[in-house]
Amino acid sequence: MALSDQRELQAINQIAESLDSCERRRLFYLCGSSGTDDCSVACVKEMLKSKVMCHERGQLLLRELLVELRRFDILRDVCQTSREEVERTPIDEQYLPRFRVLMTNISEDLDNEDLDSVKFLLSSTLPRDKLQKAKNFLDVIIELEKLDKVSPKRVDFVEECLIHVGRVDLANKVNAYKITVLTPDQQSSQQQRCRAPGPFPAPKPCSIQKTRQGPSLHSGLQNIPVTVNREQHRQHQLDCYKFNSNPRGFCIIIDCVGNDGDMLKETFKALHFKVELHQCLSVDETLSALRGVVRRREELEGDGFVCCLISRGTENHLLGTDSYSPGLQVDNIRRLFTSEACPMLAGKPKLFFIQRYSVRDSQPFARMHHRDEDLETDGFDAMSRGQVIPTDADVFWSHCWTDERQLEQGHHRSVYLNALTEALHKGQRRKTRLVDVHTEVNGTIFEHNKRNPGSNYHIDLKHTLRKYLYLQ
Repeated sequence: MALSDQRELQAINQIAESLDSCERRRLFYLCGSSGTDDCSVACVKEMLKSKVMCHERGQLLLRELLVELRRFDILRDVCQTSREEVERTPIDEQYLPRFRVLMTNISEDLDNEDLDSVKFLLSSTLPRDKLQKAKNFLDVIIELEKLDKVSPKRVDFVEECLIHVGRVDLANKVNAYKITVLTPDQQSSQQQRCRAPGPFPAPKPCSIQKTRQGPSLHSGLQNIPVTVNREQHRQHQLDCYKFNSNPRGFCIIIDCVGNDGDMLKETFKALHFKVELHQCLSVDETLSALRGVVRRREELEGDGFVCCLISRGTENHLLGTDSYSPGLQVDNIRRLFTSEACPMLAGKPKLFFIQRYSVRDSQPFARMHHRDEDLETDGFDAMSRGQVIPTDADVFWSHCWTDERQLEQGHHRSVYLNALTEALHKGQRRKTRLVDVHTEVNGTIFEHNKRNPGSNYHIDLKHTLRKYLYLQ
């Protein structure tokens, strides 16, 4: 039964007074208005009166708005209906424009970090003052509409933007909109624009990227190692490492401290790696375990390799569980898995994550570095891929260190490894590039060091990846 004008007016007043400022702004946009800065309660009431009370489908509009604003409580209490009932409405009977609903939903799904990436990407497209005022993606879309970069019939710009910032999941929603809403002629026009030079610059290729932090991260933002621009570009398959085998590859974890190995194990299992965890090994046992991986060719048939090490150590050596030991030279760990030493991994990404707890190098250790001849290599028949691929290619090396005294704290967990696991999980969900995943880790370490100047973490990040590596 239709509500009387009085009851409709009462419902409108209740709704307008129940919404916060962000919800009111989304409501204005959904109703087709994008040029007003006044989103006061009074303006919402006036706008809804004109839309609802003068339209025979006004009640449907009101209900759809509440569903898109995700205010199901108001939908239930004021409109006496449910989300499920509203969503059963056939598409051709829905009032709200599909384009505006899509942009509103994307805005809701983008977090602050995504928004910052979008703003950076559009720094040469939109004026600085407009970007600074933008509180969400919807504000950005409104400005792009004013420039005629985006419209209900032109969404390729939005799709490319989302791909560049690593939100392929949302870009797929835009693509689905093009397929289901736009006419064949409009889709053809979109495709012609996509074949033209893209609106965003592609990342510059680099054969080796290396950043190293100074003594600490707490002295200033400039100390955070940012290895790549956050911009991302839709890459042809040849520009990305193949990374879809099952399992993805082999992951060995050696935890000589005993705190975080299990967490890493679960993380890389979730990333579809076959995982082997060793705990509390001596230096000799650590070297033996690493050599064992090289010999087991069947373990290296996947698309990648991961090595995680947690140990006490000095600047260049890991000590394992030994109190007095010559130590294992850190650089020799990487050399065990080069294309020359381990041909099965030639051309595949090799990822190393090391958490070192620094001890004072004042004890009279007889520092006997493991020599080259100690590092066993396998023969390789025919023309080796190592002749085409540089020996040190395809390596991602993340080495973090902090003071050993932190282990004296009860139930200590590495801030670095915890940030790494969280970023890896998030990166898998979003199909993010590995280098951008590590940028999130850098940010977490920076914030930790600001809050805890007495327990700083330091990161040495370098890589020789020749292609993009997406977690999936």
